[in-house]
Amino acid sequence: MKILVTGAKGFVGKNLIAQLQNKGYTDIFQYDINSDKSLLEKYTKECEFVFHLAGVNRPKDDSEFMKGNFGFTSELLGLLKKNNNKAPVLITSSIQAKKDNPYGISKKAGEDLLFDYNKETGAKVLVYRFANLFGKWSRPNYNTVVATFCYNIANDLDIQISNPDVELELCYIDDVLDEFSRAIKGSETKNGKYCCVPVVHNIKLGDLAETIRSFKKSRSDLSIPNMGNELTKKLYSTYLSFLPQDKFSYDLKMNKDNRGSFTEFIRTVASGQVSVNVSKPGITKGNHWHHTKNEKFVVVSGEGLIRFRNIGTDKIIEYKVSGEKMEVVDIPTGYTHSIVNIGENDLVTIMWVNECFDPEKPDTFYLEV
Repeated sequence: MKILVTGAKGFVGKNLIAQLQNKGYTDIFQYDINSDKSLLEKYTKECEFVFHLAGVNRPKDDSEFMKGNFGFTSELLGLLKKNNNKAPVLITSSIQAKKDNPYGISKKAGEDLLFDYNKETGAKVLVYRFANLFGKWSRPNYNTVVATFCYNIANDLDIQISNPDVELELCYIDDVLDEFSRAIKGSETKNGKYCCVPVVHNIKLGDLAETIRSFKKSRSDLSIPNMGNELTKKLYSTYLSFLPQDKFSYDLKMNKDNRGSFTEFIRTVASGQVSVNVSKPGITKGNHWHHTKNEKFVVVSGEGLIRFRNIGTDKIIEYKVSGEKMEVVDIPTGYTHSIVNIGENDLVTIMWVNECFDPEKPDTFYLEV
């Protein structure tokens, strides 16, 4: 299928083209504000589906709204009619089309052009009214407040919150792309005469700001955002896309001594803590047991021996472990346990514990195996 995408270099266009290519579409006509005008004549002759994403959001002069959102749409449809091309046309509009402001008026005018085009030619038209779209490759101070907050917070800049109780309706770019994939196949989601993305999220402006601030803080407190919450997961992915290129990494506190090191990597409220333990050759660590706290060990490098003894018994259980054959060893409650490096190189073990360390209630009792 030959697909024309206007606004190809914009936020939605860039994501859409990448996804179309991922799905195996090769004939993608990319048209943007700086493209040669003659290309549009060629593209409107050959295309079999049109994604009309081009538009004006924040011009220097309000008169540019009508020129960009109405005028270019009129030009595009005129060329399709001239070339007798009745390919389906999908246009991205805005919920602002309901409002009496320069931007909304221009978007509504573009919608009306498309509906009139459908009546005149019989060509299929799909009009999507979007709220606040967000995701990777969006532009701060242009596309959405999410992009602005992510960019500013990631770059240690202030954010402005006029009313923290304002309710926002957000739509994630990947959900938009999923809907567009359905639209190409003729299975678009309808809501009256308009089309829509079935997945939207609502959040207060103040809560949005606090959520994004928590992403920045997670690098210092080693927390992980709640990936069980769909909106949080999508916002976190968006936030990471705004990290400065010289700040992709962050330091961890390594607790070092002559035995090796112990470094916390991740701390969570609901899912415990992950750490990296390094032991020098011949070194034994552990020799303690827990009432309720439980752990999982995975040796990723080196050779080790994990030893267990149930409290009140003499029987010792041994598990030989190696980075050459990774396996998970559960550390049951009531068993004193230790891990010794029996190899010639450092023993590196990933350790998960079901709860974060609490110095007031360590639930750790020294007892040699």
